[in-house]
Amino acid sequence: MRRILLTVAYDGTNYCGFQIQKNGNTIAGELNRHLSELLKENIHVIGASRTDAGVHALGNRAVFDTETRMKADRIAFAMNTRLPEDIRVISSEEVPLSFHPRFQETVKTYEYRICNRTFPDPTTRLYTLHYHWKLDEKRMQQAADHLVGTHDFSSLCTHKPDVTDHVRTIYELKVTRNGDEVAIRITGNGFLYNMVRIITGTLLRIGQGLMQPDEMKEILEAKDRQRAAETARPEGLTLVEIRYPEWERISPNTQAPLT
Repeated sequence: MRRILLTVAYDGTNYCGFQIQKNGNTIAGELNRHLSELLKENIHVIGASRTDAGVHALGNRAVFDTETRMKADRIAFAMNTRLPEDIRVISSEEVPLSFHPRFQETVKTYEYRICNRTFPDPTTRLYTLHYHWKLDEKRMQQAADHLVGTHDFSSLCTHKPDVTDHVRTIYELKVTRNGDEVAIRITGNGFLYNMVRIITGTLLRIGQGLMQPDEMKEILEAKDRQRAAETARPEGLTLVEIRYPEWERISPNTQAPLT
């Protein structure tokens, strides 16, 4: 038995998220179906990040176990002749059977893009949130600075009964503007359910002037979801990359970071 690690990019517009669901097409469902056909085995991938419906990825990760003798790096080539055009396997490599994409030491980077102008740009509508109120990115950055470090993010996530530990570490959180586009880029050791989108929704209200930057610190300390703003829509969010620092130190096949 061998374990293969995939790096997967996709446009999430037409999918009900990464994780398998009873009703609706998913990224994992497409990977399972085409891997099973390719390798003549019953394949079930385990994803590193269960992105929601409409969320995109440049570098999500997934593993699967197989008896195939096909060279690991050739699986990406073979899969990309089968997959729909909105999903691509960027790389495939063999990892130890003990490797788990969610339980390794992990560094994840997400980016949320906002089209900040009076009327939306139809060419970016699937990959940005249109927000017509003027945003002050400097105020947003002041608020974002309060989130860097190790904190209990109970106020900034959708609670799930099976998740009891809400402590996460954010290494970097940058808010930048390029013309009409505002980007929120966040890197951390892991993210709770809807955490990036709730942080974004709260930063949007601060950028619009409806909240003060220092209120972010109060929201964080309250550990109360009702204190934060609404969850931002999914289409502006992209999972940029997932890195495994421990694995990268020992793996000869590690690619350069996507960022």
